Amino acid sequence: MSARSSRDYHVFDLYYTYMTEQTKTPAEREDQHPLVHYDIRLPKLTLGQQIQIPVIGWIVWAVIRVLGPTVRFEVLGGQRAGRDYRPDRPPHVYAFWHRCIFTATWYFRNRNAVLMNTTNFDGQWTRRVIERLGYQTAQGSSTRGGLRGLAVMAQRLEEGVDAAFTIDGPRGPRYVAKPGPVMLARRSGRPIILFHVGLERAWTLEKTWDLFQIPKPFTRAVVVIAPPIEVAEDANRETVEQKHQEMQKMLERLRDVAESWFSLTDAERERERGLWNA
Repeated sequence: MSARSSRDYHVFDLYYTYMTEQTKTPAEREDQHPLVHYDIRLPKLTLGQQIQIPVIGWIVWAVIRVLGPTVRFEVLGGQRAGRDYRPDRPPHVYAFWHRCIFTATWYFRNRNAVLMNTTNFDGQWTRRVIERLGYQTAQGSSTRGGLRGLAVMAQRLEEGVDAAFTIDGPRGPRYVAKPGPVMLARRSGRPIILFHVGLERAWTLEKTWDLFQIPKPFTRAVVVIAPPIEVAEDANRETVEQKHQEMQKMLERLRDVAESWFSLTDAERERERGLWNA
């Protein structure tokens, strides 16, 4: 494990303990808006940016709301984690590549999950979009306030709420998994659920760092969900690093399966269904 990852691993443990104690005191802490968990001071925004945030938020939400219902989903794996699963079950830690966030936020909408959300300008209009889709937000990122955001997500997990990460976000590098989900899984004792969404027809924004995809109307989509990854609460640093590498490799496999799905023959798809749905 790198020196930085090792330091973050220790600091998160200490910070989580502090945040847990903080939530046991003044009642007014519990009176905040239920969808917003402000964990660090937000950046200063220009007047122009402040005006743009609600406008962009409404436009993006409207696009998702129009395109989302036209997408036809198939799910591979994840019988105990997919959208239609509504049991009394412990919450999960979800992670996926930033590239498929458009379709993923629609598919898992109104699940009350808490998403790690960056505090920069893009994060502020994004927050408005995802909250309208029925999510909570924890403000933080890998570069600013991330540990505090993880502590808030750990609290929400204790309250029975799923937590989710765009694992290579908010700005990349593309397809390089950050350690947040493993750290959170170790602290909370909750399993990590990894998935990827592949689209038959999509607009790919070639100039974006994540090669962001927007589904075309009435396209087919496949959601490939991996078996849970468990991280023991007493896992040492070496084990945590192993789990991080396991998560990286599985995310790559999920991406390969999902994004090649619609180029497979019917026989090949049937074989894959048998493997993932066993």
